[in-house]
Amino acid sequence: MQFIIRRFFVAASLVLIAVSCEVETTTLTETDSNIPEPPATTYTIKKGGHTGQSQFRLVDTTTIRFEATFDSSAIYNTAIPNNQADINKLYGLSDCDTDHHTNSARFGWRWYEGRLEIHAYTYSNKKRNTAYITSVQPGQANTYELALVEKGYIFKVNDTQVALPRSCNTASSHYQLYPYFGGDETAPHDITINIREL
Repeated sequence: MQFIIRRFFVAASLVLIAVSCEVETTTLTETDSNIPEPPATTYTIKKGGHTGQSQFRLVDTTTIRFEATFDSSAIYNTAIPNNQADINKLYGLSDCDTDHHTNSARFGWRWYEGRLEIHAYTYSNKKRNTAYITSVQPGQANTYELALVEKGYIFKVNDTQVALPRSCNTASSHYQLYPYFGGDETAPHDITINIREL
């Protein structure tokens, strides 16, 4: 009898708890100011170097989207004038389950003829391809998107896009490619780039 009474009180208590609890549902929209922005990472390529310190990271995706901001350190002159046309690397992915000098897609950049140019930069079966996308201003945040599609890479900066060929249709994994200065020369001074993944 005690067992039945105890079970009755437990069941009754659970019903009272369920009735007295209110469930509050909050729907967040893009305009809510309390949504934290993703953190930005500052990459610094030191004078005399090609890269900053970055951890090896595998990425399982076919699209990356990020915001990048260059500052005035993106303005430089190379020691050998012909190297001014070399394209530095911003951000991207290896592809086709190979190393990045065999297959990869990255955004590239350079200070050339008085402007900060953004390029599509790929390797497809060890063949390098590049295409000018647009120019941006130091100090201005811009949105970048790279999509790996069947037989192609789609590069987009804000509303401007270009496509370059891809030598495979799928890949099981990619590794992240980070900012790199060069080309032949190393950074003539410290170069700082802020990147926020979106």
